[in-house]
Amino acid sequence: MNLPPFHLAFPVDDLAEARRFYGEVMGCGEGRSSDEWIDFDFHGHQIVAHLAPGRAGDRASNHVDGHGVPVPHFGLVLAMEQWEALADRLRNGGCQFVIEPTIRFKGQPGEQATMFLRDPSGNALEFKAFADIGNLFAT
Repeated sequence: MNLPPFHLAFPVDDLAEARRFYGEVMGCGEGRSSDEWIDFDFHGHQIVAHLAPGRAGDRASNHVDGHGVPVPHFGLVLAMEQWEALADRLRNGGCQFVIEPTIRFKGQPGEQATMFLRDPSGNALEFKAFADIGNLFAT
């Protein structure tokens, strides 16, 4: 599957904190930037942190498989090995998880590894992996 890179712009309260979190903790390469925004390479996708104090971090959630899943959120579907390495990197980086790395929907077609966290501005991120990527859209 060859997918085009997506682009996502999102608000942050502090660009220095965004640079530390996305660049150092998450390991995203930095692209162009200004005094008001920073481009990051999010596994081949372009995400842009825009300075907009007080506009980030909606705290709404929906009940999914026994957890309060943050809404809105964004993230990636990774290979299982990448997901496990990222979970370790985030733990070692001192991140607090909203939903600890876990397996959701065990024994069902949509079984997946998942974890949720918030960036320093409160934006929610989810990273997931499937033992069989063919089940990404399974019902």
